[in-house]
Amino acid sequence: MGDFGFWAVAGGTAVAVLALLLRALTKPPESDEADHPDLAVYRAQLAEVDRDLARGVLAPEEAARLRVEVSRRLLDADKAAQAASGGRSLPVMPVVMALVAVMTGGVALYLRLGAPGYPDLPINDRLAATEELYRTRPNQAEAEAQAPKPTQAPKADAEFMALMDKLRAAVKARPDDLQGLSLLAKNEAALTNYQAASAAQGHLLSVLGAKTGPDDHLAAAEYLIAAAGGYISPEAEAELVKVLTLDPKNPLARYYSGLMFAQVGRADRTFELWEPLLREGPEDAPWKAPIRAGLQEAADRAGIRYTLPDAKGPDAAAVEAAGEMSAEDRQSMIEGMVGQLEGRLLSEGGPEAEWLKLFNALKVLNQPDRVKAALTAAEKAFAADPAAQERLRAAAGATP
Repeated sequence: MGDFGFWAVAGGTAVAVLALLLRALTKPPESDEADHPDLAVYRAQLAEVDRDLARGVLAPEEAARLRVEVSRRLLDADKAAQAASGGRSLPVMPVVMALVAVMTGGVALYLRLGAPGYPDLPINDRLAATEELYRTRPNQAEAEAQAPKPTQAPKADAEFMALMDKLRAAVKARPDDLQGLSLLAKNEAALTNYQAASAAQGHLLSVLGAKTGPDDHLAAAEYLIAAAGGYISPEAEAELVKVLTLDPKNPLARYYSGLMFAQVGRADRTFELWEPLLREGPEDAPWKAPIRAGLQEAADRAGIRYTLPDAKGPDAAAVEAAGEMSAEDRQSMIEGMVGQLEGRLLSEGGPEAEWLKLFNALKVLNQPDRVKAALTAAEKAFAADPAAQERLRAAAGATP
């Protein structure tokens, strides 16, 4: 149905409803015979005249005279009842104005929240549309051509770049050297040369052949995703499928698969993959932060009733101990714990999970400058792991 047909039906329905409401609200009230018993008496007299005429007790002329007289009295009594009840229940113009205001407000609200020209979209049509989007989405080469260039490429010193030149030359001389290919892929990624890293990892997979493991394919997928600016191409999806074939429970492959479904409009599949990951733990898993950031939206888009659970905080003993302190002492304890973690990570480094804990704690303390400084240090510590860098940025709330 086109726009004209929609508005014709909607307008006709609105006018009909308006007329019915106007008639109901302005209709004179019915006379209540309980409050005016004389009405019932006159009606009974009319019925009695008809019965006497039928039995031959009254002549037709007399019956007609009595009927006119009783009817006159009945009309007078009904007028008196109408006058006593106040006539119409509501005045016409205020009722019309109120109904028109309601209808106009409804149309304005629909124009703001609705979609008058949007056609019906049954679930089967929506699934077909997402399937078409999935089938025709850009391949890796197209995605790389459109991907934004890294805004903050790591600064490498001259010594490191000299070593990289030697590594590249060595791999060129011995293209099937497994260790050389692995090192080249990781170090190219550290320099944000993701296309070169992806090429080296792809050649490594071909050399390994049937000996490839899930980590090999996961690395290939992550380099492809990084090269495409976070987009998961059919080529990256193929690597994720291989990971899950070898390791069906692999959490990172499940996370990336859920992200891929989100990109093609299948929020229901995203929810199916991400919700168990959020429940399974561990609580400091690096994929938890980006999942928590997107799971509620995925549920809402999929029409799934779901409430994102609160993130778990300190253990029960720490909570109990903190509960016995004053507000000032409790704040000092928290800041001291965060400061110790921050100092250790900035000076010595640490695993990704501890950096994620630090970001969460600093955000709770409302320390954006310290979050920014910690993220800079974390990006340097994980320069060889672009996927970890992306997770750390997501946890810190940094925009790419």
